[in-house]
Amino acid sequence: MKTKKILALAMSSLLALSLTVGCTNTSKEEPAAEGEKTYKVAYIARAQGDSFAAWLANAVKDEVAANYKDVQVDIFDGDSKNEVIASHIENAVTKKYDAILLQPFDSEAQVAPAMAAMDKGVKVITVNNRINDNDRAAAVDADPVDQAAKNAKLALEQVPQNGKVVVLMGPAGNMHSDKRREGWEKEFFAKRPDVKILDEQIANWNKDEAMRLMEDWIQTHGEIDAIISMNDNMCVGALEAAKAAGKTNILSYGVDGTAEACLAIKNGEMTSTTLQSAYELAEKAVKLTYDVMTGKVERDTIMVDCPLITKDNADEFIEIHKKAGNID
Repeated sequence: MKTKKILALAMSSLLALSLTVGCTNTSKEEPAAEGEKTYKVAYIARAQGDSFAAWLANAVKDEVAANYKDVQVDIFDGDSKNEVIASHIENAVTKKYDAILLQPFDSEAQVAPAMAAMDKGVKVITVNNRINDNDRAAAVDADPVDQAAKNAKLALEQVPQNGKVVVLMGPAGNMHSDKRREGWEKEFFAKRPDVKILDEQIANWNKDEAMRLMEDWIQTHGEIDAIISMNDNMCVGALEAAKAAGKTNILSYGVDGTAEACLAIKNGEMTSTTLQSAYELAEKAVKLTYDVMTGKVERDTIMVDCPLITKDNADEFIEIHKKAGNID
């Protein structure tokens, strides 16, 4: 077991190195004048294999390259492992980064390494999730309860009487997953006691895990009226399994507003999602990181909006993805 952990950390470090090669500041603006400080930022993504996390990491890289000539950002892959993320945080301290911009995977597990980094003088800013019991780290986020509630209110009208649903959760301990589930409980399950939850499982934001779960659920339960997912990636995975089984009339709800989800909604394959724009998160998170590093602010929490995306307005968000190069 110890050998496997060492190998996993080694592989993650190699991946981080390969990502770093292409992710330092490549702004076309003039470089910082000689003698001026160049700020070093370590961006730690929860998992580059997660479509939203990859979207956000790319948006952070692009935002720095376009607008911050005196900032170097290096991107590291957390690989959905708390020990890997902790190692990246420790390495950022050792290598004297000015700031860590962290996309937390586990809101509790990242508290100790983040606080240790701050104790050693490295600024920590979180984006697209926050860490628990913290009044020190600045943050840019969206309201996960509201993200779920907007979908849940739509589902109230759409899920049939005595409907049967399955629920896909993000990682254990992830605040966004837990709070989205709270939003569904308050706005849907508490108001629809007729609805039966066939099963509820953790799929770790992962499409493949969600696909395997959905395959099992179809085998076990047969008819399923709705997929209630805490993010788009899992929702799309479950829908792919349903499609392969010949079941194409299942309602499905996600969160993120990824390009893949927006296309699925336009094509009538997915019902709705709520947007948390990686572009807006990146813009605000990089600016907040810069303001904290330069002493303009000590700490702030900034929230972004989360509009509902349905077939009626999917084209608007597909166009945004096209302009950003996420859709050809």
